[in-house]
Amino acid sequence: MRRYFMIGLAIVLVISLSAIFYGAWLNERGEYQITRRMEERRLTLHGAKAAVRRLSPRISVNTINLFSNDMADAVALVDGRIVECRAPKGTFVRRGDTIFVLENEDIPLQRQEAESNILKAQAELKRAENNYSRYQILKAHDAASAQQFDEAEAAYHSAQSTLAVAEAKAAQLGVKESRQHVVAPIDGKVLVLYRQQGAYVQSGASVALVGDFRFLYFTSPVGDEDARHLTVGQEAELVLQRKDFKKVYGTDYAAGNLGDRQTFTATITQITPPLSEEAALRNVLWQVDNRSGLLEPQTYGGVSFQSKRSHDALAVPLAAMADSTNTSVFVVRDDGTIEHRAVRTGTSDGSYIEVLSGLAADEIVVTSGMEGLTDGAHAEIILDDTGVGETEGGAGK
Repeated sequence: MRRYFMIGLAIVLVISLSAIFYGAWLNERGEYQITRRMEERRLTLHGAKAAVRRLSPRISVNTINLFSNDMADAVALVDGRIVECRAPKGTFVRRGDTIFVLENEDIPLQRQEAESNILKAQAELKRAENNYSRYQILKAHDAASAQQFDEAEAAYHSAQSTLAVAEAKAAQLGVKESRQHVVAPIDGKVLVLYRQQGAYVQSGASVALVGDFRFLYFTSPVGDEDARHLTVGQEAELVLQRKDFKKVYGTDYAAGNLGDRQTFTATITQITPPLSEEAALRNVLWQVDNRSGLLEPQTYGGVSFQSKRSHDALAVPLAAMADSTNTSVFVVRDDGTIEHRAVRTGTSDGSYIEVLSGLAADEIVVTSGMEGLTDGAHAEIILDDTGVGETEGGAGK
């Protein structure tokens, strides 16, 4: 009986050990197959070849602050109350045109006083002149002393001076009267009225802002790589992408409102420091053609400006950039595997970006599915720029 028990126990042990070793073998074989399948797995990705293209540099900035070089305040030169506004807001004025008419209540009284003083001075001069003429005759006949003659002559010259002073004061009052008209200091549009009709202003107070906004200006910092493709006098297309950029129709604007599609011509007027000097960052001064009257001196957001001048450059799609700093790409090797490679990039036109080093012409870069992509992965590449459905498999070329 004991013998049969031992035989049964041995059989059970053999079966158990066999099951254990078989399970371990299956597990190892499964892991090996999974690993081999992962190694042999091929991803289907989109890609593009690095190629020489014509690029028109495009620069995007968060905001620009448009300003005018021709802005000045119209200033009241006398005290007075505003009785008339001849140039409402938005009116185009020439230098010297009247914007406000003031009324100074003291000027009429001062005018009467000045005219009275002139009449008195004229009468006094006439009397002194007659007296002086009489003493000239008397002196010629030795009928008057030298002292009497000198006093008559002095009185005559004094009366002349008194009249001259009275006339000068009257002329000065005339200037003061003319200053009751507040005039435009420059050609331009009336942008702001600081005072309204009926308000009392003092001499020296600003009452209106006048500016010539046909050409506005803004500055933008530009990296040296982009600045190298810019020159003074070069034009660019300025696009304001703000959704609230709107102007009403039925106005005196010289161009219609195209909303987000509205573009303007911007011209480079200065690059600081000049390109002849070494600098990592340069400040570019732009002049914007605003003769349409659609822009105002203010801050605009979501702005891009694209050069109207292009140049040849080795380029890849912007979508090929593997990081936000545009310094790396995924390249497809000859054997169809992926390589993560550092590159140095330059200017961009918004769709393609210039590659200065790190890539050669005809090398293929990945343009989609880069999240989680690593070196050594196998891929089949669909070239986006060689025709729909054209696939690069195997070696990737």
